[in-house]
Amino acid sequence: MKFSYNWLRDMVKGLDASPEVLERLITIKTAECEGIEVHGADFIIEVDNKSLTHRPDLWGHFGMAREVSAITGQPLRDPVMPQNFTAKNPPVKVSIDDYSLCPRYSALAFDNVTVKPSPSWLQQRLEAVGLNPINNIVDVTNFVMAELAQPMHAFDADKLHDGPIQVRTAAQGEIIEALNGESYELDPSALVIADPKGAIAIAGIIGGAGSAISEKTTRLVLESANFNAAHIRKTSSKIRLRTDASMRFEKAQDPVNTVRALERAYELLLEVSPGIRMVGGLADAYRPPKEPAPIVLPLDWLARKLGRSLPAEEVQRILEALMFKVERIDAGTLSVFVPTWRATKDVAIKEDLVEEIGRMVGYASILPTAPLAAATVPAPSVERVFHHSVRDAAVGQGFTEVYNYSFLSEELAQRFSLDPDAHIRVTNPIVADQNLMRTSLLPGIWKNIVDNTRHFDSFRLFEIGREVHPDREVPHFVAAIFAKDDGVAGLHELKRLAECLLPGSESRPSPGARKFEHPQRATDLLHAGTLFGRLFEFHPRMIEHGRAAVLDIDLQALMQLRSSNVKYQQLRRFPSSSFDLSVVAGPRALIADVQAAMKTLAGEALVSIEFLRDFTLPTGDRSVSYRLTAGAPDRTMSAEEVTSVRNAVIEGMRAAGYELRV
Repeated sequence: MKFSYNWLRDMVKGLDASPEVLERLITIKTAECEGIEVHGADFIIEVDNKSLTHRPDLWGHFGMAREVSAITGQPLRDPVMPQNFTAKNPPVKVSIDDYSLCPRYSALAFDNVTVKPSPSWLQQRLEAVGLNPINNIVDVTNFVMAELAQPMHAFDADKLHDGPIQVRTAAQGEIIEALNGESYELDPSALVIADPKGAIAIAGIIGGAGSAISEKTTRLVLESANFNAAHIRKTSSKIRLRTDASMRFEKAQDPVNTVRALERAYELLLEVSPGIRMVGGLADAYRPPKEPAPIVLPLDWLARKLGRSLPAEEVQRILEALMFKVERIDAGTLSVFVPTWRATKDVAIKEDLVEEIGRMVGYASILPTAPLAAATVPAPSVERVFHHSVRDAAVGQGFTEVYNYSFLSEELAQRFSLDPDAHIRVTNPIVADQNLMRTSLLPGIWKNIVDNTRHFDSFRLFEIGREVHPDREVPHFVAAIFAKDDGVAGLHELKRLAECLLPGSESRPSPGARKFEHPQRATDLLHAGTLFGRLFEFHPRMIEHGRAAVLDIDLQALMQLRSSNVKYQQLRRFPSSSFDLSVVAGPRALIADVQAAMKTLAGEALVSIEFLRDFTLPTGDRSVSYRLTAGAPDRTMSAEEVTSVRNAVIEGMRAAGYELRV
C-alpha cells in the first residue's frame, strides 16, 4: 500500500517530520513499513499490506494521517466538508434485499456533466500511489478511495434503465460484461448491483461495461456503498478477480463512511467538472448496526496485561488522541467508546485496548519479566507417542519421511480407482485441480516415487498422514521401496518392517489385485485374523524403469492390535534344544501355511520357529528350511522328548502331503 507524504502532510497541520522520521514512526507505531521512494517533489511511503489486514481505516490517507496526528500530537485536518444533503425527492431509488450483505447503499445523481482529462494535480496524486488516471469523473472516485478508504463507482445515468437500483444476489447463470473486458458468469453466491434489466456491477468488486462513464456522458449516478466483508472476499476468490475496491471491502469498511465519501466527491466534482449540477437529494438505504457497548477498562488489569503502570490521565490522553471517547467510571476504571471506523471487527474487547495503548507508549518501554503462572506439562497424547514409535522404526530401517498435501486432483483419484464423488470437495482450492481431500495416501506416495526415480536408482520413503473420509479421519502409514531390480527384495523388506511393527503378523494373498497393483504381488496383512494393512507392488505400468513395493497400514487398527498383543512372559529358567527341518512344498504353496502346520504339530513344547532359507529345486518345487526350538517351562527336556517332538512334526507333515528332507 503506497501513501503520499505530501498528501499526509496536507491533513496533519504543522507536520514537519522528514519522510525518514515519518517512516520510522509508522514502522514502530502502526505497521511494517517497507521503505520510501522519491516521486517528483513527493515522497512515497510503502507499507506492507499484510500488516493492515485488521485495520480497514488505514487503507486510506485520512486513516493514516489520523495515526500520524495521534503519534506526533499535531492537529488533524478533515478533508471532508459537510454538505448536509437533503433526503427529499432523491431521483435514484434504492432497494436492498439483504441488509446483512449490504448494510448501506448511498447515491447521488448529477447532470450537466463534462467528461475530460483530470487536472494535473489530481493525476499526479493518483500516479504517486499507483493509480492510473482515466478521466475526471473516474479519477475523483479513485481519489476518494485512496483518501478515505471508501470505494466508489460512477454509472452513466443515460445507460441505466428506468426503475430503482436494486442490491440483490445474482441469478443462477447471470452474465455481466465487466469494465476489464471480461465476462463473468455468476451464481446466487455473488452480490450484484442491478437495474430493472439486469446486473450493472458486481458489488464491491467491479462495475459493468454497459453503464461505464464515457466522453459522451452528461448525467451520472454516483454510488458509495458498504458490503459484507466475508461475502466480497468469497465472491472475489470465486471469480478470481481482486481489485482495489474489493481489497478494501474485504477488510470490513465503516458504513458511516459512505456519505462522507459522497460529500468529498461532491466538492471535488464541482472543481474538476465546472457546471456540474446535483439533481434532487441523497438516496440512502441504511439499516444502522447495533451500537456497540462501551468497553470497561480497569487500570489495575491494564497494568498487569501491559507490564507497566500508567496514570489514568495518560491512558485517557492516548485513547482520545486515537479518537476513542473516554469517560471516568471511578478513579481506577475507564469507560471507552469505540469510534465507528475501529468497530468493524477491529476493537471490541479490552484486550484490544491494551494493544492500542502498548503501541503508543512503545513496547521497548516495558521491562520484560517472566510469567508468574507456573507452566504445566500437558499429558502426553497416546496416539502421538505411538506414531512417533512407528516413525522411529521406519527411520531406523533406512526410510526417509515425506510430507504430502492433503489434496489431490480428480484425475489422480481416478488413476487409483477412487470415486471423486466419494471425496470431500474443497470449496476454494489453493491449486485449481487439487480440489479433493485425499481418502488414501497412495496417490501422494506414488507421485513421490515417480519424481525421485529421475534422480535415484533406489530409495526408501514413508509417510504418516490422515485419510479424510466424509464421516471420519483415519491415520495411515505408507512405506515404499524403489529399486531397479525384480522387486522381490523390496517386498521382503517391507514384510519384515510390518513384522517389526506388529510381531506375529502374517501376509495372505489378496482375493483380487486393484488396478494399480501387480496382479501376482498383492497381499493382505493380518494378525489373529484381523486385517490391518496391505503389502503390494505397483503395477509395472505405474512405475517406469524399476519396481516399487508398498506397505499400507491402518495405524488405528495397528495401535489397537499392538495394545492387545503385549503379554508378560517370565524368563526361561531351563535350557531348550533346537533342530532343523526342510519341507518340500509346491511352487505356489503358501509358506505361512507350512509354518502354521509345523507350529500346530509341535504343540506346547515349541518355544520358537525361525525361517532359515528358501530355494527352488530342479523340479520346480520349493525347499523351505526352519529351525524349531523345543523346551519345557519347569525342567530341561530329555533327548527322547525332543526327538518325540521332532518325529511328531515329521510324521504329521508327511501325513499332510509334504515331503521332508531330514
